[in-house]
Amino acid sequence: MGQRALTDRSDVTQTPVDSNGPPIAEAIGVTKRFGRTIALDGVGLAVTAGRTHALVGRNGAGKSTLVSILTGLTAPDEGRVRFQGQPAPAPGDRDAWRSRVACVYQHSTIIPDLSVAENLFINRQGQGGRIIHWRNVKSRARELLETWSVPVDVNTPARELSVENRQLVEIARSLSHGTRFIILDEPTAQLDGAAIKRLFTRIRDLQDQGVTFLFISHHLDETYEICSDVTVFRDARHVVTAPVAALDKRDLIAAMTGESTELTEIVPRESHDATAEPALRLEKLTRTGEFTGVDLQVRPGEMVGLAGGGSSGRVEVAETIVGLRRANAGSVIVSGVPLRRGGVRASLDAGVGFVPRDRHDEGLVPGMSVADNATLTVPRRLGRLGLMSRRTRDRLVRGAIGNLDIKTDGPAQGVAELSGGNQQKVVFARALATDPAVLVLITPTAGVDVRSKQTLLAVVRDAADRGTAILVVSDELDDLRDCDRVSVMVQGEVRAEYEKGWDDRELVAAMEGLT
Repeated sequence: MGQRALTDRSDVTQTPVDSNGPPIAEAIGVTKRFGRTIALDGVGLAVTAGRTHALVGRNGAGKSTLVSILTGLTAPDEGRVRFQGQPAPAPGDRDAWRSRVACVYQHSTIIPDLSVAENLFINRQGQGGRIIHWRNVKSRARELLETWSVPVDVNTPARELSVENRQLVEIARSLSHGTRFIILDEPTAQLDGAAIKRLFTRIRDLQDQGVTFLFISHHLDETYEICSDVTVFRDARHVVTAPVAALDKRDLIAAMTGESTELTEIVPRESHDATAEPALRLEKLTRTGEFTGVDLQVRPGEMVGLAGGGSSGRVEVAETIVGLRRANAGSVIVSGVPLRRGGVRASLDAGVGFVPRDRHDEGLVPGMSVADNATLTVPRRLGRLGLMSRRTRDRLVRGAIGNLDIKTDGPAQGVAELSGGNQQKVVFARALATDPAVLVLITPTAGVDVRSKQTLLAVVRDAADRGTAILVVSDELDDLRDCDRVSVMVQGEVRAEYEKGWDDRELVAAMEGLT
């Protein structure tokens, strides 16, 4: 693997990191206010060169605000940022910021209609000249990808890349600016187990080449697997910084929440009627190239998991149930009635509620309020003759805000202003607004903090106790623990089923196709 860093001229030698020198990045006494809200209150962070440092905390703890300050997008009200002991660049000097720090966000900044090569050197294709020599651009792109061992073709349209490879392209693009400090913001939220392992291998390889990472994730197991150090924020304040090995999981959760909390605690649920007619039944459901002959039943009050890796077909099955995809053969039967018409509207009318896997692309309308997002599925309940009653809407939404513990200023607040966990709660509120007979959830706790995860899973349990049939489609073990049984898909087929009380290793092995 090469050791050269590529800039626009591709001729700058990589500088070895000095783990004994000043931190590669540090925030010192940083405070940031937005109106009356204190987003950060005198926090500090120091990232040692050549290591992977975790930044954890509940939604709203201040992580995103600090990332914005570390990348020069927001100026602190108090305090300062330094890189390798030197003051941060002036706010308007974007090139200087890019040479010091980059962030790969959960929501990709890759432009899907451009090729990999065009994305790598966007706004730099001509190297300062007026004429773009595409052969040279592609040659530079190939050299960059080879240097950092990114296994994609420079001519590939970015929309055809997997989530995993989009992230690697973004990392390579960041490195081409000369930075050796990269912030990874929820990098595993949309990856399956195998892809996460490959990403972690790539992080370790890049670390060996002198790249330092700040790793932000709500999955605490990943913190222990990939990170050397951890900093915890709570309620806009710095709580602790320590080697990961010095904090066990219970202590880390206590630092995040202010109290000791077990993630895997199982709360007993009401037993369902095992003789009742299924509320959801799949019969030989098939979609060519994605899944074949899927049979599955979920009774009222029952929670069933559908697990598997990224290419297993589990997500595609869920999206077919809710009308986002059309099956080539087989049936989806809801409350005894086959869905003859396709489409989301038909599924909604049949009594199917849905939480999609990506709240950013599929779950929310960011320009709308909390109230509007939460009631998109129930316009007929908000008024008559096509006229909406704001009073009726806000009454419904205030009930959801209370039931789901949504941290918001009120129904009129813009949903884009909420933290990630509270945005996910709004998506849940919309799915539950129809009082569905069947609730289909795809990775329902992706990208949310410990407390929000517990709240959302408790909401799912409550829905099941009220008689809703629940299908949880996920490879997250915590999402699946409450399920009465879990079906495992491999390469488009259901290969195994496990009753409640399954062993973690056995289920993971089944998802990886090892049994």
